[in-house]
Amino acid sequence: MININEVIETNQMIEKENLDVRTITLGISLLDCVSDNLDVLCDNIYRRITSTAKNLVKTGKDIEREYAIPIVNKRISVTPIALIGASACRTTDDYVQIAKTLDRAAKEVGVNFLGGFSALPAKGMTRSEELLIRSIPKALAETERVCASVNLGSTKTGINMDAVKLMGEIIKETAHLTATQDSIGCAKLVVLCNAPDDNPFMAGAFHGVTETDDVINVGVSGPGVINHAIQSVKGRPFGELCDTIKKTAFKVTRLGQLVAQEASRRLGIPYGIVDLSLAPTPAVGDSIAEILESMGLEMVGAPGTTAALALLNDAVKKGGIMASSYVGGLSGAFIPVSEDHGMISSAVKGCLTLEKLEAMTCVCSVGLDMIAVPGKTSAATISGIIADEMAIGMINQKTTAVRIIPVEGKDEGQTAEFGGLLGSGPIMRVNPYSCEDFIARGGRIPAPVHSFKN
Repeated sequence: MININEVIETNQMIEKENLDVRTITLGISLLDCVSDNLDVLCDNIYRRITSTAKNLVKTGKDIEREYAIPIVNKRISVTPIALIGASACRTTDDYVQIAKTLDRAAKEVGVNFLGGFSALPAKGMTRSEELLIRSIPKALAETERVCASVNLGSTKTGINMDAVKLMGEIIKETAHLTATQDSIGCAKLVVLCNAPDDNPFMAGAFHGVTETDDVINVGVSGPGVINHAIQSVKGRPFGELCDTIKKTAFKVTRLGQLVAQEASRRLGIPYGIVDLSLAPTPAVGDSIAEILESMGLEMVGAPGTTAALALLNDAVKKGGIMASSYVGGLSGAFIPVSEDHGMISSAVKGCLTLEKLEAMTCVCSVGLDMIAVPGKTSAATISGIIADEMAIGMINQKTTAVRIIPVEGKDEGQTAEFGGLLGSGPIMRVNPYSCEDFIARGGRIPAPVHSFKN
């Protein structure tokens, strides 16, 4: 039970420290929608989503009003569409038709994003997966709420470098088709290594085949709360700093579990996990960079940044797992550039570089996130950046991801504007030297030796 003191403390966090439930994400299995007729398949998908999620947004708003807890987003994730469309889809346009169906269903039920236009070619790529991947640029250009993701590797299987090469080309094409909006299509596309089945955060959310028919997953975020707590132990030893973060993460996770259980009860859908990920927004006071600077860094990107982020990520996880038996998804600290005003400031001043961000991804929750780069960046270079990040995830047995945006028509030093939670960001410098011959090799980078634990 949550006692009155916790209620008072939680109200303080909400009113003054930007605490919120970032998303209630309803995972929906589409396996029972499968048909070899595309029109029938699309009808099945539309009916399944609109019937299952018809009360999702209303329920979220009711909980928000009754408990005075901000719930920023209500979202849906579905079974990876490359699995669902395999029997019916013969062309890329067939997959675009499914994407439009998903977008129409998302609009009907009122969610802001729907994830799961996804493929999982971690070891090998089926014909269906290749078709879906090649349809992504057009699908994202012609829809508003659909998000796409591709899992390119895992600790158990290695890295599918054929898919890595292809995704560099797909990201470039997506940027081109959405060039009039600063290539925003790429902000709805993420590639991953070791993608989890229960992640509620976009753009990487999908409803894994290990999940039940329907499930409620909740993502909680409280960078401002963590930052406020850290400021109360300024100059104190690291042990005290870690304990403070853990205690605060515990309280935040308890809030997420309350919302998840209440949404589950009202919708009659099982509760899955709480994802305690410190996800920033462009608002002042809601920044991961500010947390790291409160620990004693002059600016994020300075020496010590990776160590500070490692401490933060670990302490957040330790606090979260004490609060709930079902902490999952990603759970830790996100470091998106365009969505974090502190990261933006550091990048503009040259303190935070792409190379430093890559080092930070060794210890954060995800990877290179919302990174705007010059539009002239080649597909091979993008594939090289992806390969580096996939290798970090594979070797370290963790989820890593890349959401990179080659903004067509813009160069280093300019700014890309995406709007809303996606924010805006500086176009960052990319190493100009080529990796084209390396990427052209094709095949698969083998799994590391520590993957053989059977």
